[in-house]
Amino acid sequence: MSNLLFTVLGLVTLVVGLWGLINKESFAQEKISGIGTDPMLLFTFLGLVLALLSLTGCVGALRENMCLLRTFSATVLLLVATQVLAAVVLYSLQGQIVEYLRSGMLAAMVRYQDDLDLRFITDEIQTGLQCCGADTYRDWEINVYFNCSAPGVQACGVPPSCCIDPLENGTVWNTQCGVGAQQLDEFSAQSVIFLGGCLGSISRWIEQHSGVIVTVVIILLGVQILTLFITAHLLQKIRWSRAQHDAYLQSLQ
Repeated sequence: MSNLLFTVLGLVTLVVGLWGLINKESFAQEKISGIGTDPMLLFTFLGLVLALLSLTGCVGALRENMCLLRTFSATVLLLVATQVLAAVVLYSLQGQIVEYLRSGMLAAMVRYQDDLDLRFITDEIQTGLQCCGADTYRDWEINVYFNCSAPGVQACGVPPSCCIDPLENGTVWNTQCGVGAQQLDEFSAQSVIFLGGCLGSISRWIEQHSGVIVTVVIILLGVQILTLFITAHLLQKIRWSRAQHDAYLQSLQ
């Protein structure tokens, strides 16, 4: 039942990822070069892996197929080992991870107008954590539209998700609330936009929720380890049942 549930979840994730890629025409010749950084590609990959793995375990349990069950068990064991190794690496390379996050966020800021998914993720981070840019709101100068030398109305501005009150006490998102924000000094800008960068906000959020994060990781690993024990018990039961059946057939001969 758990494998069947995760199979459906994996298929839904796969469909959402494919729908996102097709809807944005990510496979078009002019966009195919940037598909490697498309968040929807991650959805597609995770959905495919989850669906195939869960389906393998589900069919193996239903059909009592030892080959499928062994494949499922070995893959889950590999995933558990990979996750433990990843946790150790992440903990030991905390300084470098910050640099990777900075590079990733700056890359998302560069493509802010060109990729709807990256724009959505960036806006959600800035709105949710009340921050602007990677280290400071002036980081938005890296974007060709928000650069102060740009010819458009957005020049020297920041996205509306940087604004303290993007709705301006109304119900419609004011896309012009961050116009010219980079030209303001910090004292003047603090009443209009969030001054702090998102990297610092992310670090503080992780520190504040470290207990919850560790608990979730332990629960996920526990579920996977429990699945390994259940699969091993099922394999043993199948072997015992077949041995009993073979012994019964031999007694009839």
